Order: sequence, then structure tokens, then C-alpha cells
Amino acid sequence: QRRPGLMADLDRARQRSAGALHVAVIGASDPTPEQALAARTMGAELARAGAIVITGGGPGVMAAASQGAAEAGGVVVGILPGNDRHLANPWVEVALATGLGELRNGLIVRAADTVLAVGGAYGTLSEIALALAAEKPVTGYDTWPIPGVERAESPERAVARALTRAVRTES
Repeated sequence: QRRPGLMADLDRARQRSAGALHVAVIGASDPTPEQALAARTMGAELARAGAIVITGGGPGVMAAASQGAAEAGGVVVGILPGNDRHLANPWVEVALATGLGELRNGLIVRAADTVLAVGGAYGTLSEIALALAAEKPVTGYDTWPIPGVERAESPERAVARALTRAVRTES
């Protein structure tokens, strides 16, 4: 049986999610210290702007962005490659275990209104390509220099550009 306040809590959560921009932060699982700091800063800036932060839920840039957002009071969703949601980094509030491996990269970018890329290897490159193919804006900081990725000179500038370029996903 549901407690009376639970329905009100669920309604507030639904309204917050529906009205908020959803921003994916993607990047290196083994970032440089500068990239990790940039991702943490981005997560915090996004949370302060009221955005919901989506990551792959793992280490590196994903954990740094998650930590920044969580510490700033934001909501963090981790879309995990494996079957165990307990493997999410400790700052993920909502862990979604997909069991899809790298194929979950498509879910990350499709769930987002805009994408921020920080550093990264081939997994990040695949997410960038999937985002661009889905016509999602991609803003990059110290990441792959490819056409379609708008580069930013600072983490704060990257967040500002991402938020202004976001294309809301229709439900």
C-alpha cells in the first residue's frame, strides 16, 4: 500500500524531469586530472542550472560529472553497460543496468537533449557520432576535433553553450 505523500513525491519528480533539460556528459574513463576537474565542474554547473545529468554511470569523466552534479544537489542518471546497477559510481542517483555493453551509448545520447564531451577514446567517439547522427548538439572540451562538435575553451563555457544549444526531446 502506498503512503499518502508518495504520490505527491512521484508527481513532483515527474514534473521536474519533464521540465528539465537532460544533458549527457560523456568522456574518458581514464581522464587527465584537468579533464576530471572539468567534468566535475560541468556536473556542478549543470545541476545549478536545473539540468538532469546523464552519464554512463562508470569511472573517470562519468564519475567526476556525477560527483559534481550530486554535490550541487542535482539528479544524476547512470545508464550502465552491464547487468548490475550496484556497479554505478557512488554519485549516481538513478542507475539503469542495460546489459547492452557499448550499445548503451546510443541510449545515453538518445535520452539527452544535448551532449557534453570531455576527452575520451573510441567509446566517446562513438557517442559523439551517434549524437550527431541523431541531430543532438555536441559541445566538446578537450575532445575529438571533428566537424559538428562545437569546441569550448572552458568547462563553464561548454555548459553555457550546451544549455543554449539543447534540443528538447519530445515524449
